[in-house]
Amino acid sequence: MQETGNRLQQLPEPLVEWYRKNRRELPWRESPDAYRVWVSEIMLQQTRVEAVKPYYARFLKELPTVRDLAEADEEKLLKLWEGLGYYNRVRNMQKAANQIMIDYHGVFPCEYEEIRKLKGIGNYTAGAISSFAFGIAKPAVDGNVLRVISRIRGSYEDIMKQSVRKKIEEQIEEVIPEDAASDFNQGLIELGAIVCVPNGEPKCVECPVKHLCAAYEKGIQAELPVKKKPNARRIEHRTVLVFRDDGATAIRKRPAKGLLARMYELPNVEGTLNADEVIAYSKEIGLTPIRVKPLGEAKHIFSHVEWHMTGYFVQVDELERSCKPKMIFARPDEIKKRYPIPAAFEKYIGYAM
Repeated sequence: MQETGNRLQQLPEPLVEWYRKNRRELPWRESPDAYRVWVSEIMLQQTRVEAVKPYYARFLKELPTVRDLAEADEEKLLKLWEGLGYYNRVRNMQKAANQIMIDYHGVFPCEYEEIRKLKGIGNYTAGAISSFAFGIAKPAVDGNVLRVISRIRGSYEDIMKQSVRKKIEEQIEEVIPEDAASDFNQGLIELGAIVCVPNGEPKCVECPVKHLCAAYEKGIQAELPVKKKPNARRIEHRTVLVFRDDGATAIRKRPAKGLLARMYELPNVEGTLNADEVIAYSKEIGLTPIRVKPLGEAKHIFSHVEWHMTGYFVQVDELERSCKPKMIFARPDEIKKRYPIPAAFEKYIGYAM
């Protein structure tokens, strides 16, 4: 049986050859300058490739350079990001863009250590930008790579542990070919995305490096990687209210700090209200409900909390004249073009249009 180090040392040649023949055509691979790679990598965190494509195209059309990103109005920025979630990521991107404008005179830094200093950029993203855009032999270890290497090593170590990730980063850095750093790193990620897939169903017959894989050799690929389950999320019950009159829908801006900070939302209250309670609440805030229609239930998962929602459409008489809480009364075209509404309200926002 081969030692782990020997397996990894033999990995570059077959992996790079496979990647060059089988790589998917993706928009961010067409012209991999540092800015484009950065935008794509931040978008791809926690989001499927196919879902990212239209966001990526729209973002680059509106903000084609670091300077454009640095100078963008926050509401425009959040609107461009609407639906991707994790909005602090794009806020951090803007902070990093300002760092680049100030510290590097608007030119994206080309050294790994300098890229790593930018706001919101960790080891993976710095490694991806360094290798994809500049050919620097630094590892880019994401979930796909952790899975691939765990199986090749036949390792039962928990990939959620930082010490395990660090060990894998170090082992990969030792074998990255200097003349093919980008194709090697992208090859590992691609292999994990389309062949060495999760949930115990890798396509081992198609794998170009199965002859190096300890998990395949032992028949334990379905058991790996080991990934400790995170703590259970907190459940919050909320009632979402689509208040509409003949021309506008009530929306409001969330607080400056906390979950979905400074985003816009449909009014909502804690707990699960029934129709009579919705009518009573509407009157309490100064509205005159004409018709109340249940909109069903929805669930949205954040990192540490789940919203379990019940929605109601509430037709009212003259929103702006009588509503006591501070609200914005927006027309459908304004909501579409101007106000960033989080994906948490996706099931209900259509009733505002």
